[in-house]
Amino acid sequence: MAGTVDQTTATEPTPGRLPLGTLLLRRGAIRAGDLVRALEIQSRQQSRLGDILRAHGLASDEDVIAALAEQFGTTVIDAEASRPDPRLIDRLGPRRCLQIACLPWARRGAVTLVACARPDSFDDHRPELEACLGPVAMAVIPEAALHRALLASRRSTLRLMAETCVAVEESCRIWDSRRFSRWMASAALGIVATTLVAPMMTFLLLFGIILTFLLAGNLMKLAAAIAQLRAQRRRPPDGPTLPLRKPPVSIMVPLYREPDIAPRLVRRLGAISYPRELLDVMLVVEEDDHLTRDALAASKLPEWMRVIPVPDSTLRTKPRALNYALNFARGQIVGVYDAEDAPAPDQLHRVIEAFAAGGPKLACVQGVLDYVNPSTNWLSRCFTIEYAAWFRLILPGLARLGLVVPLGGTTLFFRRDLLEELGGWDAHNVTEDADLGLRLARHGYWTELVSSVTMEEANCRVWPWIKQRSRWLKGYAMTYAVHMRDPGLLWRQLGAWRFFGVQLLFLGTLVQFLLAPILWSFWLMLFGLGHPLGGAMPGIVPVTIAVIFLSGEVISLTINIAALQAPRHKFLRIWTPSLHFYFPLAAIAAWKGIWELVVSPFYWDKTTHGLHDGKSLAAHA
Repeated sequence: MAGTVDQTTATEPTPGRLPLGTLLLRRGAIRAGDLVRALEIQSRQQSRLGDILRAHGLASDEDVIAALAEQFGTTVIDAEASRPDPRLIDRLGPRRCLQIACLPWARRGAVTLVACARPDSFDDHRPELEACLGPVAMAVIPEAALHRALLASRRSTLRLMAETCVAVEESCRIWDSRRFSRWMASAALGIVATTLVAPMMTFLLLFGIILTFLLAGNLMKLAAAIAQLRAQRRRPPDGPTLPLRKPPVSIMVPLYREPDIAPRLVRRLGAISYPRELLDVMLVVEEDDHLTRDALAASKLPEWMRVIPVPDSTLRTKPRALNYALNFARGQIVGVYDAEDAPAPDQLHRVIEAFAAGGPKLACVQGVLDYVNPSTNWLSRCFTIEYAAWFRLILPGLARLGLVVPLGGTTLFFRRDLLEELGGWDAHNVTEDADLGLRLARHGYWTELVSSVTMEEANCRVWPWIKQRSRWLKGYAMTYAVHMRDPGLLWRQLGAWRFFGVQLLFLGTLVQFLLAPILWSFWLMLFGLGHPLGGAMPGIVPVTIAVIFLSGEVISLTINIAALQAPRHKFLRIWTPSLHFYFPLAAIAAWKGIWELVVSPFYWDKTTHGLHDGKSLAAHA
């Protein structure tokens, strides 16, 4: 029967080798009807027959592995009875062993025995293996057993790699808090000194800086929104054609101390309509987080979901966990969701369409984030409005303008080979998503946004909101400092247009929030109260300032209202003017983030999930 060999695609069996399905039938491991069903699925998908049988619960892993050993004329390695030689592992490298699912096990005279979890691809890797090990012979091993055997001796190596995989010149792991604190102290003393000597000049200088960034930032956002709105009007009715054979997709979901949300997450991800044999969901959990691991163990995970424990370390960040889990991914496309996410069921199909149409330089696809609980309180309403404008107009508009896209932390999808080429995420950066978006651009790759929506829970308590926003802004500051170590190199890599865009996106955001009190003082004039320095300014200056302020408010109001087109968002339009009282919270967060850059630059101020997502997210899923 065509397609019964356990290969990447549905092909005729290799001459002289019995089909895997036939061997399983002989063993009584599957029923004929189940085999027919699996073969029909394989005829449409880019998947191995064994993966299909396991993903749909039609055959056990033990039976498939035993049949594969018979098919390839070899044996199954008993990982409990022997251990691999660490010196042989180091020749190939533990990360490479995981990537190709081949683990050098032992020397047998002049031949090295290699345990392989995907025997159909062993010959593809034979030249590489023989270059490192000399003559090789294959034995078969279950993938889980291969992972356990490798981690038994090289767990610490993989942990260290996860923390240092990004090139040092593009990483913040060499951040010098003492140097930064000295720089900040010098800047503060300089401002105080100039204020004492020339208070008017100092105030006007700071005001000029923030006014320049405010005006330029508003114009950039307006241009991005216009570009996106025009693109939406020109959008053809039919999207790109879905590839005939879909690639395998790995989804990584970092979890930390979330035992309550874990079972709900399993149900939400279960609503994804992507073929189960091509879906690899990795629930990434810190090794010592026993509450979450116990909750997942009690949730009866399906075959296409698995738990990846991350070794303990003094560094506890999401990007470190993602780097570690990336070693175990099976997919050609790698995605990231947050613990509280409920993605649209067809989202992965939309993502694959975008990659198929985007060309080889498209490295990342970002989905739209939306909040499921805008009615909880005023803060959740404002957060929902902010996200609607950011993800539906501004970010896609920035991409259309050819500017750098600072990624969101979830609903992100990458070509795995390009992600590994860049070293993954900077494990020490607390805004790893924005940093990765900038690194992608520096290396000549592009990001595209798709309109598929992921629902999540809005952080709608004041102090947790400030803590979350302070982490984001701390990461923005750190990302900017890292990539501006060599401004000339950044200019050459990005070009003038994107270089100035980075200044507005990163430095401009920080300046506007850190110096916001200076702007607030001028609102006194709009209420007829005058400004303490109003008498020292020519008459045209206060009028010009008022026009700029009002224009900025009109631009922001227009963008926010234009972003609230979805039926579930329209009730929020009357709340858009209240964002003027919402963003001052970010000024507090910005100063908190700057302080943490001095005292705890790598501290991850975690957001608690699952407080307001209950019925709404369940209904959405």
